[in-house]
Amino acid sequence: MMVQAPEKINVLWFLPTHGETRYLGSAEGGRSVDLAYLQQVARAADSLGFYGVLIPTGRSCEDSWVVASALVPTTERLKFLIALRPGLLSPTLAARMTATLDRLSQGRLLINIVTGGDPKENAGDGVFLDHAQRYAVTDEFLDIYSRLMRGETVTHHGPHFHIEDGHLLFPPHQKNGPPLYFGGSSDEGIRVAAKRVDKYLTWGEPPAQVREKIARVRAAAEKEGREVSFGIRLHVIVRETTEEAWAAADRLISRLDDAAIAKAQAIFSRLSSVGQQRMAALHGGRRDRLEVSPNLWAGVGLVRGGAGTALVGDPATVAERIDEYRQAGCDSFIFSGYPHLEEAWRFGELVLPLLPTAHATRPAASVNNTGPFGESIANTIPPLQAAS
Repeated sequence: MMVQAPEKINVLWFLPTHGETRYLGSAEGGRSVDLAYLQQVARAADSLGFYGVLIPTGRSCEDSWVVASALVPTTERLKFLIALRPGLLSPTLAARMTATLDRLSQGRLLINIVTGGDPKENAGDGVFLDHAQRYAVTDEFLDIYSRLMRGETVTHHGPHFHIEDGHLLFPPHQKNGPPLYFGGSSDEGIRVAAKRVDKYLTWGEPPAQVREKIARVRAAAEKEGREVSFGIRLHVIVRETTEEAWAAADRLISRLDDAAIAKAQAIFSRLSSVGQQRMAALHGGRRDRLEVSPNLWAGVGLVRGGAGTALVGDPATVAERIDEYRQAGCDSFIFSGYPHLEEAWRFGELVLPLLPTAHATRPAASVNNTGPFGESIANTIPPLQAAS
């Protein structure tokens, strides 16, 4: 069956609540991630016209709910994609938290369902479930949670949750609650996505692999009588020339030694996440096979878990590669880059205006004063306007 590619896309950025750097795997160039810095990144994304920001989750991150609550009052239009962990809290408490933040933000909340893939981290949180059990919990959790968000009163007796007369006294701002985002590459993950979520997320694999995964999820959703939309999570390294971009990619991992890479890959190998296994397979921990598809670079994944690939190139090339994923079926893109403040501005100024966004972005020549766009030459001469 032919499926038409989405005409418009939503573009999100990333808040580095797990740390910030100019060199992966090194304290050199490290940057304090405090409230002031997170405000800078969020405000940059807001002013540049990004649709929203993803706030990560895990023991190495500041709590996504607390961070979002602190940043909502300092932004105007930006949406916040924050994590719910089904194994860590009850669906009724999660529903109340969601409804509250959705109301206080006037509907600027998006929900990312995260099952958790690190056994040691799960054990530290008191979760001792295997891979299949975690997805079973997620399925049951989302059944209850979604019914509560729709305004139902829920009594539920299941293998993992026992709820009596659960309901929301105060409804969310968005009808039926915020959209549910979710990623899971295993058969269990795809089954949950097909039954329960609005948007299926994948990490940045080559376009052919993304296309195949989307087809699998779409077919599974059709069997459930549902439709699911799709998004992708990628890093980006954009410069005015492709040569500059590849040089920046090389600098990003220039402080990594083989021991650091081997240690990181050993940790990733213990994870039960199929998505993480697919990321690691792209490069195999080797520096000499990092361009895994044209302009798709796997260097970030040498030491970073989760999303491990970056689009590298000049603005036109990066926009072209993004369009390949749009043609594959993705309507949502979650980008990041190091450092996140500077790369947000680069991407926002150089690439965002080239994309068919469904949301308004910052006009290239917008100014708050009546003077020229840019700094006047010798305080007198307006700068030249580049040809469009």
